[in-house]
Amino acid sequence: MSSMIDAWVRARAFIGREAFVLDRRLWDEWLDLYRPDCEYWVPAWGDNGELSQDPRTQISMIYYDNRGGLEDRVFRIRTGSSSASTPALTTNHIFSVLKVEQADKELLVETNWLTESFREDQCLSYRGHATYRLVDVDGDLKIASKRTVVIDPITDTVLDFYMI
Repeated sequence: MSSMIDAWVRARAFIGREAFVLDRRLWDEWLDLYRPDCEYWVPAWGDNGELSQDPRTQISMIYYDNRGGLEDRVFRIRTGSSSASTPALTTNHIFSVLKVEQADKELLVETNWLTESFREDQCLSYRGHATYRLVDVDGDLKIASKRTVVIDPITDTVLDFYMI
């Protein structure tokens, strides 16, 4: 039982760390949470009310098959070439851990989340759930994959990774 509690506490601390670095715009620390070969996927809602099932053959809100895509997004934010981030938003990430499963050196974590983003006179709220596959790398957890579902099928603006 204590190993399950330890896994739960470890997963919660890790997801909290991700929320913290996103809200503080600590981009390098955020990128360091991801393995180089990670998958980052935000499926899109189809006209039939179903989520896309395959990011390689169907449309996605965001999809990167490795950390390089995330690094590119951070580069665009830093250089001011991201239209989704101009002007810059401030964010507040709130999450709850719903389920943690442990298998060998991996944790499968299910969360609910709410993010509020503020820009000038505009407040944007998005909510959803996410599935993380975390792997232990020399005692530190790293994200091997993250699938985030935005439950709002219509967004007010172009979404970027730190807004959800």
